[in-house]
Amino acid sequence: MVKRRKWAIAATVAALALVAAACGDDDGDGGTDGGDEVTGSLNISGSSTVEPITSLVAEKFRSENPGVDIAVDGPGTSDGFELFCNGETDISDASRAIDEEEVAACEANGIEPIELEVAFDALSVIGHSSNPVECMTFGDLYSLFGPESEGVNNWDDADALANELGGNDNFPDIPLTIVAPGEESGTYGSFIEITHEDIAAERGQPDDALRPDYQISADDNVIIENAAGTEGALGFVGLSFAINAGDSVKSFEIDGGEGCVAPSADNVINGTYPISRSLYIYVNPEKISENPAVAPFVDFYLSDGGIASAEEVQYVPLPVDRLEASRSAWEAATA
Repeated sequence: MVKRRKWAIAATVAALALVAAACGDDDGDGGTDGGDEVTGSLNISGSSTVEPITSLVAEKFRSENPGVDIAVDGPGTSDGFELFCNGETDISDASRAIDEEEVAACEANGIEPIELEVAFDALSVIGHSSNPVECMTFGDLYSLFGPESEGVNNWDDADALANELGGNDNFPDIPLTIVAPGEESGTYGSFIEITHEDIAAERGQPDDALRPDYQISADDNVIIENAAGTEGALGFVGLSFAINAGDSVKSFEIDGGEGCVAPSADNVINGTYPISRSLYIYVNPEKISENPAVAPFVDFYLSDGGIASAEEVQYVPLPVDRLEASRSAWEAATA
């Protein structure tokens, strides 16, 4: 059974940094180009963070297999798992691991998800390019986003709580406008788990929710637009969206206890960026025999050409051994 686990990717990738540089040298025996005999359709839904990777993989696959119709949607990881566990999709994109309740829902419908790690990500906390803040601690993030921050409408209204938590005590005097993912998003869940959970638990606060009075958007581009166009904006997105926004937004450095570190591929690989996570696809094994397009598509996804899509859309490629683990898991599932 796949179980939800703590986000510990930063520590893991630190140990893998020596092999990360070789991640583009794999000989690609984990997949094929899908062949030109593949026909049918694929329904893929889930994480808006993973959607750009899967969309590019789908584009490449269809260029070689024009007889396959592929729909890729990104309503959020949780919404995607609901569709997946109901048997409505073939593959589910996910920016967090499936949790125990979702596994149980899948199993109730005879589905045992095949989990395949496809990339790493750096959660990027973003704001307006003019914001004078350069770095934030977990205490700062809690004081702005957390369950005790309801009614904090100005950045400097969070000074007292941030100071109490060992963070910033000189936030700027500008209105605070938060646009960020909601509960349907795996990004929401992993952000809370990494940055908020321990602080909230120690303070006797809910450890599974952000403040209730912010603007929720499942569209990462709306979060980017808020950050680019609003002086006091604040939000968080996957690394790809932050990089592609360029200089229109500021990505804050984060201090997880070891100093301020910027979100970047290099800092995920070397294990220093504290808000890092894995990205996944999940495959419904029942669909492998029912839908002749599923296996060739996943074969291609895990091939050198397919998996390169993650880096091409500005996510962090898996080191060799992690990629081989995904390929081996897929090979075992389809043996």
